[in-house]
Amino acid sequence: MKGRSLAEVLTGLVVLVVAAGFLGYAALVGGKTAGGGGMELSARFDKIDGLPSGADVRIAGVRVGSVTGTRINPETFQAEVTFRVGSNIRLPADSSAEITSEGLLGGKYVSIVPGGSDRILAAGGRITETQGSVSLEALLGRFIFSVTQMNSGAQPAGEAARPQ
Repeated sequence: MKGRSLAEVLTGLVVLVVAAGFLGYAALVGGKTAGGGGMELSARFDKIDGLPSGADVRIAGVRVGSVTGTRINPETFQAEVTFRVGSNIRLPADSSAEITSEGLLGGKYVSIVPGGSDRILAAGGRITETQGSVSLEALLGRFIFSVTQMNSGAQPAGEAARPQ
């Protein structure tokens, strides 16, 4: 330990212990769904734009499950998403689901809005009211196009309309 003080060594040891604690916590808690095993549900969407397996399923912004799989229906050409929600979640049969983005650079997740029906979805049930993902890139492209169209049709600054 030539040239190293006891304080430096202890500081390094504390940093390593804290890092190992965070790693252990992430390994224990990461990937668990709320409510244990839960029940599997499905929904069909027009487009899911990169929704991965393992993505969150949320109600009111709170994670209640995760996506277990995605596939294309060869007859309707819609994306079929299967997901698992906690067994303590009792969703009304008229609930709706939408693919939502966490932001411009964030990932996608399934957002469920519970309905008001007295009937409850059973395991293996399907949410029929859905809204596919909205492409932020397409919206931005339309906005830029409309702004450039407005600017090209406007008169240049400083020029007034001339009377005839």
